[in-house]
Amino acid sequence: MNRNLPTPKPPATSVLLIVAVLWAATLVSALGVVATTQIVRRDVNTLETLRREAAQLQVQWGQYLLEQSTWAAYSRVENAAISELNMMAPTPEEIVMISGDRVINASDQQRAPAAGGQ
Repeated sequence: MNRNLPTPKPPATSVLLIVAVLWAATLVSALGVVATTQIVRRDVNTLETLRREAAQLQVQWGQYLLEQSTWAAYSRVENAAISELNMMAPTPEEIVMISGDRVINASDQQRAPAAGGQ
């Protein structure tokens, strides 16, 4: 008795069907890789554009801060007050201190209480 029987061979159509399905899956996978690569390249390009814009805005912000500090410089404000508005610093006799409900002139003999009226 011979127990080694030959194994049946699959029909040629099923082999062709398996090859066709594998070929289609490979093609779909390749197209997916191409599409994903294109999307990543586009997104990286957008990211770099936004980074350049952020750096440019950071430089511009620094320039605005510098300009603001220039315009708010004490000497510039003082010169503008004197030349454009004809302002001047008050003399000690012109200074009036207000404390609580009393007005104390520099010529008054009484001392002003501490801040807060205490």
